[in-house]
Amino acid sequence: MDFKSYIAEKIAVAAEGDKEAILALIEKPKDEAMGDAAFPCFSLSRVLRKAPNMIAADLSEKIASDDVIGEVRAVGGYLNFFFNKKLFVSELAEKIIKEGDSYGKSTDGEGKNVVIDFSSPNIVKPFHVGHLFSTAVGNSLSRIYDFLGYKVEKLNYLGDWGTQFGKVITAYKMWGDKEIVEKDPINELNKLYVRFHEEAEKDSSLEDRARSEFHLLETGDEENYGLWNWFREVSIEEFKKVYDKMGITFDSYNGEAFFAKRTDSIVGELKEKNLLTLSEGAYIVEFPDMPPSIVLKQDGSTIYTTRDLASAEYRANTYNFDKNIYVVGLPQSLHFKQIFAILEKLGKDYAKNCTHVGFGTVKFATGAMSTRSGNVVLLETVLSEAINKTAEIMRANGNSEEDIADAANKVGIGAIFYTFLKNSREKDIIFDWDDILDFNGESGPYVQYSYARGKSVMRKAEITDYSGASFDYDITPEEYSLCKLLSEFTDTVRAASEKNEPFYINRYVTNVAKAFNKFYNTTPILKGEESVMKARLLITEATTICIKNALALLGINTVERM
Repeated sequence: MDFKSYIAEKIAVAAEGDKEAILALIEKPKDEAMGDAAFPCFSLSRVLRKAPNMIAADLSEKIASDDVIGEVRAVGGYLNFFFNKKLFVSELAEKIIKEGDSYGKSTDGEGKNVVIDFSSPNIVKPFHVGHLFSTAVGNSLSRIYDFLGYKVEKLNYLGDWGTQFGKVITAYKMWGDKEIVEKDPINELNKLYVRFHEEAEKDSSLEDRARSEFHLLETGDEENYGLWNWFREVSIEEFKKVYDKMGITFDSYNGEAFFAKRTDSIVGELKEKNLLTLSEGAYIVEFPDMPPSIVLKQDGSTIYTTRDLASAEYRANTYNFDKNIYVVGLPQSLHFKQIFAILEKLGKDYAKNCTHVGFGTVKFATGAMSTRSGNVVLLETVLSEAINKTAEIMRANGNSEEDIADAANKVGIGAIFYTFLKNSREKDIIFDWDDILDFNGESGPYVQYSYARGKSVMRKAEITDYSGASFDYDITPEEYSLCKLLSEFTDTVRAASEKNEPFYINRYVTNVAKAFNKFYNTTPILKGEESVMKARLLITEATTICIKNALALLGINTVERM
């Protein structure tokens, strides 16, 4: 039963109002002592021409308690409802167990397409921990939208074009060795990139040669194109190894190079509509409230803006998107405002469906990372360190090697995802080993352990048949608080999608884990009458289902034993 809908119907009848409008206003009281649901009567004041507190008092007399509503109270201008606890808990537990992996899903996005652009590392450069922010947020959002019924396209818009590839080609021709590069492609190519900058400080002519090599690449030189294509292929192969470890896949790896060849149409439209202005040899688009945006350089070559315009047009034509989401760092906020504004100037209807989902930066306590100087922490190193750390802790806690083999990878990588998604995405992260691998307090391992604890209880009970379970007993405050949290899962997923904020789910599942551990420590689950024990086991199993589903939306796997 949908308790909120039931209450809305009661209020609508008593106040002769619109049920859907009333349903939208029903909220959860901040203090549990104030009830399970509250309706603010202020919206009815103008229609009924009464003070909100008088309306609440009148409605409380008209709406009697019944099998669903345990009590109705008028508190100031609010009408507070207390559910029938036994009915609420029993129906919720049975619903969750019946729906299983589908609990929390909805059909909100049925028939709608979402394109999510995330991760987007640069080829020939290390896949470092700085890329994890976009990767973690984008992966979670793709799972959230899929859970809500949308058709999701996951795009990895690779940085695979630009003058830096003239530098890599130059460095490879001067100092590279194919056999060495093939053994460790990313690291060796990055070493060449770093060496180029070191040598260019001594010999500035190298910069001219790099520009010349990139020009040859742009104009289709066979040798340079062959090298660039090889660099791209080996980079993607290496990236996929890291993505596989994190359980992430993409539908497309089309990067800047793909769209650099598709800019003529969009540039032609800009010229046709007289939106380009010549300024100091470059073509720009001007705005009344923002700095101008360069679309073509002096030599007529394209830049990020041109390629992003072309990619937006391609995505609209290819995917017919209802949402086009760019998970890119906050420093690019102005860039995307300009992109969307240009699309609006071009009269593109899909411009309104484009959204920049920004996030903070990842920094060392000692300063910023730089691929030019080689000052980076590789993501693969972080993942391996987290897995090894997990194995050490589990071994010290007496876990079997069999359990460790199953859990270390899931818990270690889960700890990293949790760390990057535990706060609002716009908040910066200071990269710190002690923090990212902290296995105490509010952490991924804590939530995963709560799930494993629930599964352990189920194994000890050895019960598969719950017939005869009865909730006809005094529901404790701890188990009722837990069940109310479980009932809020779908609304939490919706809120996360509306704000494009995975941390809503992170915070939610952490609260569920806390509530479950409180329930576990205060309530005798495996003691007492069999009918009550079965009822509490139903709540336990329902909790593990909810935790598993919520963690999955964060890209975190569960383990049966810890």
